Amino acid sequence: MDTSNLDTPMRMAAFDRVRGLNEVHDHLTATELQPGFLFRGERIPLVNPQRGIFKPHQMRFLLSIKTVFPKPGGKVWYDDQRDIQRQIFYGDEAIDYAFMGKNPDAADNRWLKEAYENQIPVVYFLGIAPGRYQALLPTFISGWDGQALKARITFGPNPEKLAPPRTARSGDMRFARSSSDCIKLLLERR
Repeated sequence: MDTSNLDTPMRMAAFDRVRGLNEVHDHLTATELQPGFLFRGERIPLVNPQRGIFKPHQMRFLLSIKTVFPKPGGKVWYDDQRDIQRQIFYGDEAIDYAFMGKNPDAADNRWLKEAYENQIPVVYFLGIAPGRYQALLPTFISGWDGQALKARITFGPNPEKLAPPRTARSGDMRFARSSSDCIKLLLERR
């Protein structure tokens, strides 16, 4: 499959699927994410259940990133598991996303860099409770720091890259002043 020409239509199919899930569910679990999405009759995963940074082999670029919400008393694997909620509630327009492991040249981290360099929209599955996610899209990698082992993540549409999102389910989202306000509203509902 020629991934260079099909990445955008596959990405749009994935985004349509995630938007459809968001319209039906207040939050997403592995049950909703596991089926993935269909593209030209082929099932393509939305996430890798064991990893936070995911690029399906059928796509040229990164499709999704995920931050899990730690279970009470459970191990915190990355700083962003603790810091992301604070950054959002303080109104940060960009948040930190930890690299996978300590090697900035590992494949997962290179996918973040490629998405940053090419301004590829991705889906961000934000952990809002153990095993529960809120899908935020489009999300962009707005910075990549190999020394700090972090990427910067921003939310919101890039009109040059994507069609406008469907109207939100709840009227309160349409009146939010910024992307961080939208995320705060979503987190307050959990």
